[in-house]
Parts: sequence; C-alpha cells; structure tokens
Amino acid sequence: MAKKTIAPILGLAVVALCLAPAAVSSPSNHRYEERDPVPLYANKVGPFHNPSETYRYFDLPYCTPDQMKDKKEALGEVLNGDRLVSAPFDLNFLTNKEYEVVCRKTLSKAEVARFRSAIIQDYYFQMYYDDLPIWGFIGKVDKEDRDPSEYKYLLYKHIIFEIFYNKNRVIEINVRTDPNSVADLTEDKEVDFQFMYSAKWKETTITFEKRMDKYSHSSSLPHHLEIHWFSIVNSCVTVLLLTGFLATILMRVLKNDFVKYAHDEESAEDEEETGWKYLHGDVFRFPKYKSLFAAAVGSGTQLFTLTVFIFILALVGVFYPYNRGALFTALVVIYALTSGIAGYTATSFYCQLEGTNWVRNLLLTGCLFCGPLFLTFCFLNTVAIVYTATAALPFGTILVIVLIWTLVTSPLLILGGIAGKNSKAEFQAPCRTTKYPREIPPLPWYRGTIPQMAMAGFLPFSAIYIELYYIFASVWGHRIYTIYSILFVVFIILLIVTAFITVALTYFQLAAEDHKWWWRSFLCGGSTGLFVYGYCLYYYYARSDMSGFMQTSFFFGYMACICYGFFLMLGTVGFRAALLFIRHIYRSIKCE
Repeated sequence: MAKKTIAPILGLAVVALCLAPAAVSSPSNHRYEERDPVPLYANKVGPFHNPSETYRYFDLPYCTPDQMKDKKEALGEVLNGDRLVSAPFDLNFLTNKEYEVVCRKTLSKAEVARFRSAIIQDYYFQMYYDDLPIWGFIGKVDKEDRDPSEYKYLLYKHIIFEIFYNKNRVIEINVRTDPNSVADLTEDKEVDFQFMYSAKWKETTITFEKRMDKYSHSSSLPHHLEIHWFSIVNSCVTVLLLTGFLATILMRVLKNDFVKYAHDEESAEDEEETGWKYLHGDVFRFPKYKSLFAAAVGSGTQLFTLTVFIFILALVGVFYPYNRGALFTALVVIYALTSGIAGYTATSFYCQLEGTNWVRNLLLTGCLFCGPLFLTFCFLNTVAIVYTATAALPFGTILVIVLIWTLVTSPLLILGGIAGKNSKAEFQAPCRTTKYPREIPPLPWYRGTIPQMAMAGFLPFSAIYIELYYIFASVWGHRIYTIYSILFVVFIILLIVTAFITVALTYFQLAAEDHKWWWRSFLCGGSTGLFVYGYCLYYYYARSDMSGFMQTSFFFGYMACICYGFFLMLGTVGFRAALLFIRHIYRSIKCE
C-alpha cells in the first residue's frame, strides 16, 4: 500500500471506551476541564508492512520525557504487543500550542544511522491520546527526480496535533507532519536536532458516543460492501448447488438403493452382495487409533464452541476498532473456560468406542492443540526476544498464562473427562458389527484419501476465499474489519458446505464398499484448513509487502496454528455430519 493511499487513515485517530458519564472530570470517564492534563502515551514504532515487527517508541533515539512512566496494561494488550509509555508532549485540554520545543539534541552517527534505517523501512509510530489512536510516519525518502544513490532521507521534526472536542470531552485527534521542518539524515555525520510540536483545538458537533463511527464505517464503504455481498452471493450459490446436488442425486440414488435392497432380500440369497447396504456388518467397526480420534473430536468441539462465543461477542459490539487487546483476552479466557467441553466430549466418545485408558486419552486431548501452539509460541517468542520486539512477552505475562492453564484449563479438562467417563453413554449403532472385517476391493487412485481431501476442501474454501482477504488484511495489516454479521453468515455457509460435501463423499466411499470412513470423514472435513494455509502462501507473496525473518516466521508460524485449529474444528463438523447420515441410512434398511 502506497503512502499516499494510507495517509487519510494514518493521520486519523479515534476513540475509546464508552463509560457512563460522571460529574467529576477525570481521564477515567474522559471528561476534562480547561488546562487539565489529558493522558498521552507513546505505544510503538515499526515497519509499516511488517505489523508483527514492532518496537518500543523510545527504541528510536527520540527525546525522552523527564519522568518516563509505563502504563499498566491488561493481558490482551500485552499479547497484542502494546507497550504504552508516557510521551514527551503536553497536550492539555483546550490549550493551543505553536512550535513548542520538546528538546534539542545532537544525533550521533549511530543515531543518525538508526533513524535512516527506520525511514528506509517506512517506520510508523502509534500513540494513544485519551485512548484515541494516533498514527503517522516518522520520516520520508525523497526520491523526486533522483537516482537511488541520490535519495535523501528526511526525518520529521515538527508534529502537528489537530484535536476536536465537544464540551468537556475529546472526540477526535488527527496528526500530521510539517513537510518543511525536516532533518536531512542522508550523510553519516552528526546532526543537530530540534524536536517540536503544535496543538490546535477545534470544536465539533460529533457526540462522544459516536466518535467510533468513522472507524466502524471504514469497512462498510459502498465499494467494500459490494465485494462483501459478492462474497455472500458466491457462497450462497455454492451452497445451493451443493444442496441441490445432494437433494437430486443422493436422495434419488438412496431411494433406488432402498428399492433395490428390498428386492434383493426377496430374491435368491446366492447372488453376490455389492453396495453400501452390504457393509452393515463393518460400517460401525471402530476406527484405528481411537484415542487420538476421540481427542481430535473433543478438541474440535472445544474450538467450535470457542468460535461461536467469539462471534457472539463480536456481534454484540465488544470488538470495536482499537479496543486494545479485547480479542486476545477473550480468546484466552474463553478457551480456558471451554476446556471442560473438550474433556467431556473426548472421554465420553472414547468410552463409547470401548476405550479403556481414558486418562491417557484426556492427556492427549489437553495437548493435541495446546502442544503445537506452545512449541510454536516458544520459538516465535525467542525470535521476538532476539529482535527486542514488543511481540516478546514479558516473564510476568507468561507466568499469568501458565497459571491460567494450570488453575483453570487443566482442572476443567479433568472435571469434564470424569463427567464424560461417568456418563456411560453407549454408541448407538443400528447394525451389529461382524467378527471379521470385510475385504475392501481395489479402488481407483481418485478414491484415495489425499484426492478425496483435495475435492472436499476445495468447495468450502471457494465459499470463503473472498472474505479471507479482508480478514488477512485486518489481522496482518492495518485495515479495520467490523462487518462481523457478514462474517458470521459466511461462517454458517462454511459449516453447511463442509457438512454436505463430507456426507456426499462418505456416501460414495461406502457405495464403493470401502467401510473405513471414520478418519476419512474427519480428514475430508478438515482439509479446508490446508487450503487456507495454501492461501497464506499466496497472500504473503502476492498481496502483501511483508519481509524479514521475524515477520515471515510470525506469519507462517501463527497461521499454521490457526489453520490447524480450523482443521480440527471443521474435521469434527464433517465427522459429525457423516455419522448422522450413516446412522440414518442404516436405520432405514433391515440389518441381519
């Protein structure tokens, strides 16, 4: 994204928490009297195209305030890489300032080189004024009519704050830089540097309650909405085609099968048995690695529940733009509280599959998703520490997460497992399983697991790929995403398509007399996660300007965990749909 296209966004800032009005002026209720100090915190700096590679504001050799004070941050803010510290500007309420000098200093050659390197990488800064975000670039590269060897690297010395207020509240803040007040850092030499700022206060009629609207509506602009609705229509057409396929083909085929099998029962018994009906003695034979299978279903059920709760919070307006760390806090807390669902589902299903070592199954359930996530985090946090980036979690935050896992997640997982073991639910199989498994006839290559996974994952992915770009641009960029209602509709469509395509492929697998459908249905349902990870490669190389080892490792590392979670969740949806379908069709025939 070019600088000029993001300038309208970067120059703006907005808003915060809508608290109940109180009579007393205070930063806690965002009410001030004239000349009252308004909290201003410098957050971070970093390359604009590498959103994960951010550093503390004063890692650059800016002027530091006399009393530098770190702001206490919530868990989600720390996970988001926010490190707020008091900024060196005094922007008191309704107090205009012109060319106020922050400090004068002589930049050493090393400091000049540090700033120049930051300017080359398009460093931006982020601050918060009364909880309103402020964005801007620290400098620019002057390329006008010059060869690359003659480029000039200019550092902005004068920042202009334009602040809008309504009565005793701050409503909006814009920041811009003075293009005529720059320091030339092209050469390796000491530079005298004078850092200044101006503050201009203007009245506005926008109310405090509506100051977020500008950002909330940025993703609802007409040209964006057209694309989102095209995504919905594209997804709905996919669903209609698939449901039509199932209704016209599967139902007619099943009806013919029922007629055929009813006729076969009345005919001679020495005819060779073929088709799905004659697998009734094998179709409910329990799968191999039943402990791993039950753990995968339990983890997938937990992740599905987590996703539903996140959507509920999003739809009621919890995740408004720049609500620092709200999403990360919700993910950690809800995942911890839903671990009991994973324990209950996995252990209950494992006991239905006649498993005996339920304790091992419970341990496997607890580690199936958290294990890879923890290993990925350890590696990426080490990378962030080496880079001294704000993405590196402090020891205290890591300790809090470990305590949550030890005191909340694990006990709930164990309680869920005990409840699942004591539920004594039986596996409801309409047909008895024979003692010896039926031999599976040779099948063509396209009926193998991998080709079937490719077929199963393509349709659900085609229903969501348009919306994926906006999600990626929000998570791995600076675009704001607020149309959660459309995203929820796409999610419902994704679930429907995944269930339908898995059912269809399971039927064709049984019709070919292949009764090993358990793992196949799970793998086919979850294969969309692999397609999403394939889209990550396309997005990284074709749609983004991310670069560097840290950003690359963060992108592919954490996306691998997210896609693995998608695999478990959608695999569970596919398996549950296939199990429901198979129980239904085998109840409809007479099983010996």
